[in-house]
This record gives sequence, C-alpha cells and structure tokens, in this order.
Amino acid sequence: MSRLAGVVKLLGGPIRSPDEVEIRTRKALRWARIAVLIIAGIVTLQSILLVAGAWRNDRQIERHMGVAQAEVLSAGPRRSTIEFVTPNRVTYRPELGVLYPSELADGMRIYVEYDKNNPDLVRVQHRNASLAIIPAGSIAVVGWLVAGALLFGLALAERRLTAPN
Repeated sequence: MSRLAGVVKLLGGPIRSPDEVEIRTRKALRWARIAVLIIAGIVTLQSILLVAGAWRNDRQIERHMGVAQAEVLSAGPRRSTIEFVTPNRVTYRPELGVLYPSELADGMRIYVEYDKNNPDLVRVQHRNASLAIIPAGSIAVVGWLVAGALLFGLALAERRLTAPN
C-alpha cells in the first residue's frame, strides 16, 4: 500500500476514480435541481396562502362587521397603527395594525371595518383581499424566475460535465 493510500484510508475513505467523482457530481446536481423545485413550490404555496389568509380575514370581518372612524397613529407601506372607538365607547389599538394599509399617512382620519367579536381584526373601509393578489402573485413569479435561472445554470453545469473533452 502506498503512503498516500494509507493516509487516505486513515482519513476515512478510499481513493476515488474519475468515474466515481462524476457520478457523485451528477447526484449532487440532481439533488440541487430537486431542492430548487421544492423551494419554488414552497414560495408559490406561501403566496397562495397569503391570499387565502386575506380572504379568510375579510370573511371574518364581514360576518360580524362594525364600522368606526379611526385615526392613523403611524403609517407605513406594510403596517400602519390605528386607534378607533367602538359604538359602546371602547377604544382599540389593534396590536397588528390595520389590514391593507397602503396610502395612509400619520394623523389621517379614516373609516375602518372591524370584526365585532375580535376588534383586533380591522381593515380600511372598502378595501379587501383582492389587493393581496398582485403582491402575492409577483412574489410567486419572481420565485419561479429565480428558480428558472438556477435550473438553467444547473443544466449548463451538467452539460459541461458530460461534454467530451
């Protein structure tokens, strides 16, 4: 046994032939493609669940709807904090803010629709889950564009591996 083979055996593995390295590389590329497809599928599922969740919240609000005037305490593109008073004079500041908060500004007075059974579930009046379709759809599309680019790169890598020298 050569000295190099003895060192490799001590380190825990046999010397690999070029064919074994190529087989391992192909397996790695196949698993990488599978991983890319799984991640793209998860991103798509997440987008679908985002729209489904918004629709579910809207249905919950519509079942026991209350309407009140609210003041925007802090506005942001994804989260805005509001305060409103119900007809029975209870003041609420929903912990998670208001649904569909785009185009709000600090200090604005707006009307909100809320679930009387759960006043923390509040949306801006006349806004609904249809506003979630474009952002969720764009996330899914971008996810698949990135996945397509990665799959194309993996295909090029595999072609380079199998090309005759």
